[in-house]
Amino acid sequence: MSKPTINIVWIKRDIRSQDHAPLAAADNEDIPYLIIYLFEPEMIAYKDTSLRHLQFQYHALQELNNAFAIHNKKVELLFGNAIDIFRSLLASIQVKNIFSYQESGTPITYHRDILLSELFKESDCTWKEFQRDGVIRAIKNRDGWDEQWKNVMESPLIINSYKNKLPVYFENNFLLPDRLMRALNNYSPRMQPAGEKFAFQYLNSFVRERGVNYSRHISKPTESRTSCGRLSPYISWGNLSIRQVYQYVMNYKNKHSNTFALNNFLTRLHWHCHFIQKFESECMFEFVCVNKVYEDLILTKNAEYIQRWKNATTGYPMVDACMICLKETGWINFRMRAMLVSFFCHHLMQDWRDGVYHLAKLFLDYEPGIHFPQFQMQAGTTGVNTIRIYNPLKQSIEHDPEGVFIKKWLPQLKDVPTEFIHEPHKMSLVEQQQYNLIIGADYPTPVVDIGETGKIARDVYWGIKKSPATKMENKKILAKHVRS
Repeated sequence: MSKPTINIVWIKRDIRSQDHAPLAAADNEDIPYLIIYLFEPEMIAYKDTSLRHLQFQYHALQELNNAFAIHNKKVELLFGNAIDIFRSLLASIQVKNIFSYQESGTPITYHRDILLSELFKESDCTWKEFQRDGVIRAIKNRDGWDEQWKNVMESPLIINSYKNKLPVYFENNFLLPDRLMRALNNYSPRMQPAGEKFAFQYLNSFVRERGVNYSRHISKPTESRTSCGRLSPYISWGNLSIRQVYQYVMNYKNKHSNTFALNNFLTRLHWHCHFIQKFESECMFEFVCVNKVYEDLILTKNAEYIQRWKNATTGYPMVDACMICLKETGWINFRMRAMLVSFFCHHLMQDWRDGVYHLAKLFLDYEPGIHFPQFQMQAGTTGVNTIRIYNPLKQSIEHDPEGVFIKKWLPQLKDVPTEFIHEPHKMSLVEQQQYNLIIGADYPTPVVDIGETGKIARDVYWGIKKSPATKMENKKILAKHVRS
């Protein structure tokens, strides 16, 4: 008896039903197609992955299956090693094509895909990978990249109609373990809700209402939580394509009433693809400094410093409040993310590699192509970017002057008056007793003196940046990654 012939759509970071090229390609064929999503133990165990990422994926997939139900479609969730899963599928089914988006992932996914490519060739199966957003595979430089990006953004959206009603019969032998299922279902209500439906709700409310203060509040830790787009998790996991967001904002009929803010937002969509393009061209940025001269930077690993940063016990309220907020909700604004990285790398003088995975796990919107280049940019190891050493006290006073954000996430500081909220360690013992906050007991003393550490970091990092070796390396970096 001959094996049935089908196509497979492999969903990755593209959990949506519309503007989806792989699904459209399968739908246009005259044979049935199976839609799959893999939960891979090796990827789950990797140091950049956390339960909140998996939960967001899972709930977005559940919502997608609800939308698919009217089309008689379903995403099958499979648990196991990708090689084992595909080898099993290819042994039991005649697979003509596998359709997926290209993935700008970490080296671990890159090496997995090399092995899969070899397996598919041996099985006489064609793997068709489509370009994801504005990120172009295998380019040697950025000549014409901006124009190509714009062309992609302005090209027609794919309308997925699901006209292919041919049934596919599939017995899932790679079911998710019960323990994992229980964990996936236990998603915190403090995190953003997952899925295409919620993505469009956030997008719509941003362009119609919330975005009016986008530019004004973008640096404020409290106000930015509502005035920013908050679309990053949906874009990172593909509940929305960049093109969908771009065209929705561009076509908004009242755009003229808030042109500056929305144009500012569109610029950041461009940056999004720009940074992923960097990582697509050089995924080793996960492990090595963008400018290799910074590998010569001698740093002493301090386990206490690292733990106090991770555990939000640095003694600097804005740093600690941001870390706790991030742990609880999976999101803080860009400036506060940059401050966390700068504090770790500059004031604590720790190697960026000892902090990069901690934040990767906490960010609900974790995207490798953005995370590693951005982390290095804030750490000051790119050589080509200005080194910004954030003073957490200055950030606190300027962007949370009344301590609203601090008191929300550090309730032990709720009685501290405004004059001390940014530096509670400066209260006298009598004042500490009066305001129910004993430094060293209820809240820690500062881990370092940022006045001193800032000066040291400035000398060290700028000293390397100004060196002839760094400047020479910068020329290579600019030739490969600067847009033209």
